[in-house]
Amino acid sequence: MSNNGKQVLVIGAGPAGLTAAYELRRKGESCIIIEADDVVGGISRTVVRNGWRFDIGGHRFFTKVPRVEAFWHEVLEDERFLLRPRMSRIFYRGKFFDYPLKASNALGNLGVIEAIRCVLSYVWVRMRPPKDLTTFEGWVASRFGWRLYRIFFKTYTEKVWGVPAHEIQADWAAQRIKNLSLFKAVMNAVLPKRGSTEITSLIDRFQYPALGPGMLWEECAKLVTESGSTIEFKSRVCEIRNIGNRLMSVEYLSKSGERTSVEVKAVVSSMPLPDLIRAISPAVPNDVLEAANGLIHRDFMTIALVLPDVSIFPDNWIYIHDPSVNVGRIQNFRSWSPFMVKDGFTCLGLEYFVNKGDELWEMADKDLIDLGIKELASLNIVDTTTIIEGHVVRMPKAYPMYDAGYQKNVDLIRNWLSANLPDVYPVGRNGMHRYNNQDHSMLTAMLAVENMYGAQNDIWSVNVDDDYHEEKKD
Repeated sequence: MSNNGKQVLVIGAGPAGLTAAYELRRKGESCIIIEADDVVGGISRTVVRNGWRFDIGGHRFFTKVPRVEAFWHEVLEDERFLLRPRMSRIFYRGKFFDYPLKASNALGNLGVIEAIRCVLSYVWVRMRPPKDLTTFEGWVASRFGWRLYRIFFKTYTEKVWGVPAHEIQADWAAQRIKNLSLFKAVMNAVLPKRGSTEITSLIDRFQYPALGPGMLWEECAKLVTESGSTIEFKSRVCEIRNIGNRLMSVEYLSKSGERTSVEVKAVVSSMPLPDLIRAISPAVPNDVLEAANGLIHRDFMTIALVLPDVSIFPDNWIYIHDPSVNVGRIQNFRSWSPFMVKDGFTCLGLEYFVNKGDELWEMADKDLIDLGIKELASLNIVDTTTIIEGHVVRMPKAYPMYDAGYQKNVDLIRNWLSANLPDVYPVGRNGMHRYNNQDHSMLTAMLAVENMYGAQNDIWSVNVDDDYHEEKKD
């Protein structure tokens, strides 16, 4: 990039935005970071309430990308990371099932009759696959059979997205489950990989900052600001101006209500992709605007409940496959890090997938805490009479929606940006409208900065490989 006095502007101080700022720091380049919230970390922040710390959704630090892992340890000293055992299960009909699924455990817990039905259901789909494999329902049923699909995938998925599973595209399943199937689970359980020098197993440990993921991003923010970059909190981008396909300036509304215009030579954007398109001036063509308006998100809410650490499940989190309750997943933050909670206590994070403005989103915090206690009591997992306090955190636009038209819309926007505003770089989960993990979001930012300096990386190819993210080669 030429040093023409213009600045690089980064939109968003989450993992993608701060990674971009840090990589620019390596190049001796400072930037302005526009952040709509008053804290860094985005969905990877650590919330602190009354001395209790909790994560938004649970963020494991494991990756198959060496440069991402090196980044973590460059920003945060090794001793500030813990090595934690990974344990997650599915709670269904009063029993715990291992997740990722293990054939012997799943079929054994279901009982002989139901296990036989599940196996026969799997045999049936091998002979008569679902007609539509482009949907989440068809894709998963073809790999596990209809009965296991309905038991272990349908309920939770419909809680996450708020629509029937046949309206969700298979891309989400392919990204999260990859090549896992009932056949592979059975074969891995009963047949050792004889003669193989690389044995595939599941990731059973992960790194985690002692005080939560926000600890890393707070330190990263400190390093980039010390090197000359600035973070404008509680600020929002209003307009991205260009003349003849040349990026000129960005106008943003600051915390004080003042409108500020900055001449820019590049923009790294982790803001929601539809918001980016709507901010461009002159306005984009109608078909591009319609594509942006067709992209939607699912919102998220955590109800954190504090109680004594007595007879609490040891899992990092459990999935709740019970349609009688709204809660979709429950975190145990002591299992993530004992430094997140006070001695003798733990904090459970009850996760709800919502739409901004719906009944749950608008409910008062006290009523939500009462709801969380009531649903936890109905599951009979812990003694809810010992709960001493509760807190609520709302997180808008947490999940890019993988509906039927999302890929076509994203492709249209992506191609238009490439042809018309090549110095605007969408990165991260919301920036690319893709359900990326933290490490993949970081990698897109790293590659975007390289492209500013002449590289030709295909940022959109990140996280489209065939490896299942829970597997490792020993």
